[in-house]
Amino acid sequence: MSTRTKSLAKRYIYTVISINIDIWIYVFAYVFALSARSLPEPIIIDLNVPFIAISSVFLITTFVLSGIYQRIWSQTSGDDASYILRATGIVFIVTTIINLMTSPRPVPISVLIIYHFLALGGFIVVRFRGRLIGAFHWRYRAVRFKEFPEYERVLIVGAGNSGQHTAQRFRKNKDQQYNYKVVGFLDDNIDKIGMKIEDSKVLGPTDDVVRIVKEHHVELIAFAIHNISGPEFRRILELCQKTDARIKIVPDPFKLFGQTTGAPTLRDVTPEDLIGRSIITKHKSVDLSPIMNRVVMVTGAAGSIGSEISRQILDYEPVQLILVDNNESALHDLHITLQAYAPKLDIVPCLVDVSQYTQLQYIYQKYCPQVVFHAAAYKHVPMVERFPDAAIRVNIGGTMNAVELALLNTVERFVLVSTDKAVDPSSVMGASKRICEQIVHAVAQTHDYGITQFTTVRFGNVLGSRGSVVPTFNRQIDQGGPITITHPEMTRYFMSISEATNLVIHAGAMTTGDDVFVLRMGEVVKIADLAERMIRLRGLRPNIDIPIKFTGIRPGEKLHEQLYENDENPQSTKHPYITKIDSSDLNGNQVEFMDRLRILVRDGVQSNETALQELRTLIELTDSIPKPTNPETVPTDDEQAVKIGNPTYSSIN
Repeated sequence: MSTRTKSLAKRYIYTVISINIDIWIYVFAYVFALSARSLPEPIIIDLNVPFIAISSVFLITTFVLSGIYQRIWSQTSGDDASYILRATGIVFIVTTIINLMTSPRPVPISVLIIYHFLALGGFIVVRFRGRLIGAFHWRYRAVRFKEFPEYERVLIVGAGNSGQHTAQRFRKNKDQQYNYKVVGFLDDNIDKIGMKIEDSKVLGPTDDVVRIVKEHHVELIAFAIHNISGPEFRRILELCQKTDARIKIVPDPFKLFGQTTGAPTLRDVTPEDLIGRSIITKHKSVDLSPIMNRVVMVTGAAGSIGSEISRQILDYEPVQLILVDNNESALHDLHITLQAYAPKLDIVPCLVDVSQYTQLQYIYQKYCPQVVFHAAAYKHVPMVERFPDAAIRVNIGGTMNAVELALLNTVERFVLVSTDKAVDPSSVMGASKRICEQIVHAVAQTHDYGITQFTTVRFGNVLGSRGSVVPTFNRQIDQGGPITITHPEMTRYFMSISEATNLVIHAGAMTTGDDVFVLRMGEVVKIADLAERMIRLRGLRPNIDIPIKFTGIRPGEKLHEQLYENDENPQSTKHPYITKIDSSDLNGNQVEFMDRLRILVRDGVQSNETALQELRTLIELTDSIPKPTNPETVPTDDEQAVKIGNPTYSSIN
């Protein structure tokens, strides 16, 4: 007998036993109710037996149709008792109608009511017997032997769906090392305060967290809100840190669907939480069909942004995914990871340097990509300042190669991943990326009759990327400090890698050619405040347990970054987090510009000290003449402040 046959036979036996138990409960309840009632008139026995037989058959039929016998009751929540209640209620209504239509009536109405209530209780007790016995057992041992179960008292922040799901998981968490007892919820929705969820009360708003933690002896605060702004999260976190309770984050349960590996019930607070967490979804107002079901190529695929683009593009049903990078180990690891997520998709790793034209040409001609995300670049500002020729070769030369080959091979869409450091560049890295933007712009204008739609997506820093301050700060905290910051007033825009990548893909779908999209980065964050908050998240004290040292601004660094040039006019788009800069005509000889770039890539700069000035001279060669401002231009207050050189910022504290 096969395993499946044995399983079906076992399930059949279980169902038959359950049906028999339900019939016995139903009949016993009927007999008990009938015998307990003092009847003013004799009961007609000849009608009672057929009536209870017909009622029993109808009961079992209703239970089967309601799925009562298809549930694992030992693993269901108390809410599932509603299925039993609903099915029993249907049986009661139908049997009452039949009883009233029969003359003489076989059963008094009072007996009908009593025995259905008794039967309902029996059905529920039988199915939840394990929990009832367990509760009785620990209460007996608590009274008899003074043995109390060890559990951690938990307060859940957020009384929404995620909070309810968390409470259910805590209640069922009996086989793990720790037991949790939910003492209540916090929620700022006044309509929920005083109400109960999963048998736990909503105790008050988040402003009362200090008082509630003290009154209810809370040991753990579980944060279960998954769509919240950075300032609001930091406000609540600051209040929670005034208590002695530990603080944990509940992973979004809906993001865990489809994962093949287990996920922890709780995790630590991360810097990404401090800037706010947005749900990463496909925006309904954006037509994503231009990038779906395509052969997609990602250059710099093994880097921070490139690897995340490669992961997220799997949700857009690519026909084939081409991963281009010159980092062999990282490319191999990425290929293995992605292939595990999409085993049926043809994912091709290509160990290629984008600055090598012949190598890249072979990839274009062999795989014929339809959509290209060009993320390959050297981006570490101090390193590029020391080796400017490397940045020119990879950033500028690689972009020229990728753009030219996209034209020659009729790529449908080409997306250049740029940076806010390209705005009024003060570093070799930023200047090289600005020239990359101009290359894409120049080619798009010169070949506006071609099939390829070129676009640039510009954004600020992403948390957790290679070279980001976050992994650097984490490493310095692990080593006991000091945390090194260049300047106490240094600010940066921040966004999570997943959110930035999601918007890059949307921008690629939105382009109509020769566009520059800028992601709305939200608030500006003070680096010193971010460092202090990261120290506190470890339970340490800034400048006491972990010192903070200011080292001075490095060559090429800015105190404040900008997202727009002074003459650029951001406009709203279909996507609320993506703005578009007015297209402009290049002023200058584009042929001369491209020729001088080729010479620069071939010969390099005259000296490292003059590298930035040489690049800025090339940038000025194609100064843009902006078109008239569109009346739909919608810079925010923060954006306007940035444009005039006076950025506002919100303290991460």
